[in-house]
Amino acid sequence: MSLDRLPTPAPVVDLDVLERNLARMALRAQQAGLALRPHAKTHKTLQIARLQLAEGAIGLTVAKTAEAEVYAGAGFEDLFVAYPVVGVGKPERLLAVARRAKLAVGVDSVEGARALGVPFAAAGMRLRVRIEIDCGQRRTGVRPEDAASLAREVSALPGLELEGVFTHGGHAYEATSDAERGARAGEEAALVATAAAAIREVGLACPVVSLGSTPTLEGLGDAMGGAGVTEARPGNYVFHDATQVALGSCTLEDCALSVLATVVSVPAPDRAVLDAGSKALAADGRRPTPDGHGIVVGTRSRVARLSEEHGVVAVAPGDAFHVGQRVRVVPNHACVVSNLHDVLYAVRRGEVEEGWPVAARGRVE
Repeated sequence: MSLDRLPTPAPVVDLDVLERNLARMALRAQQAGLALRPHAKTHKTLQIARLQLAEGAIGLTVAKTAEAEVYAGAGFEDLFVAYPVVGVGKPERLLAVARRAKLAVGVDSVEGARALGVPFAAAGMRLRVRIEIDCGQRRTGVRPEDAASLAREVSALPGLELEGVFTHGGHAYEATSDAERGARAGEEAALVATAAAAIREVGLACPVVSLGSTPTLEGLGDAMGGAGVTEARPGNYVFHDATQVALGSCTLEDCALSVLATVVSVPAPDRAVLDAGSKALAADGRRPTPDGHGIVVGTRSRVARLSEEHGVVAVAPGDAFHVGQRVRVVPNHACVVSNLHDVLYAVRRGEVEEGWPVAARGRVE
């Protein structure tokens, strides 16, 4: 089907760009001596996950228990839940996943780890766990200096096996220059490696030293293997987005995902309105500095405001829009856009080749 016949709004994946992004990150990881375990929360599809494995990924990272269930149910054999899983029934659900796939789960507390181990111990199994390290984002994760203490306690719990440490350099998304992004990439690698070394010093094995952030891997990918890191978990790189462009992680030509939209109103020369609002583009602001809600491809204009069903374009000098015109918008945050749609349309040179169901859409528990 021609792209011109696709109803809007619709998320469109440029296959040529996607394939280039996958190959480039696979090569970057290989050159840095890192195992690649991409985060599937960006796309939430089975098809792209299979392409990632075909490019050499050793397994997948997921965010939640339900995502692990989707991928294990589809035959994916090596999964890491990069999240401190806490909640009624979730340890038992993870046990069911572990019966079908090699599974590891993140922890950052004794209480959370203990609850995870209970059903595994009862079943005579052991769940592999990784201790999360806070490398500067100040979200979840323990301080590097507290990692060895937590490792001792976790390794003594029944039903668990300490596999290593992991972190996420999310604070790199606030970097305002390439130099600052590179510095935060260095911090990410150094702090997680320091935590791993401290764990080994108390006599515990720590074979996996994992980090994950598209901007930090683009900023310091080649040096991370030398810092003692063993694994990389980028997610956004498959699509990139307006935030990655602003950060300098990529160019607009590297953005594989866009939302196809139709101009439904041009009420004034400086304003056009699209049929893609927050339910299609997501309401996330661009980082590190706000600049609307998406780039209108082929123009200098930006989506300036969103309501649920309306995307209001601030028309830049020299640009012009007309009712019925179809445009493509590169969103600020591609990962959220995937979760807003049932299907991603795989397109090559203006032709829709496939519709990829977003298999893990809404799987947030």
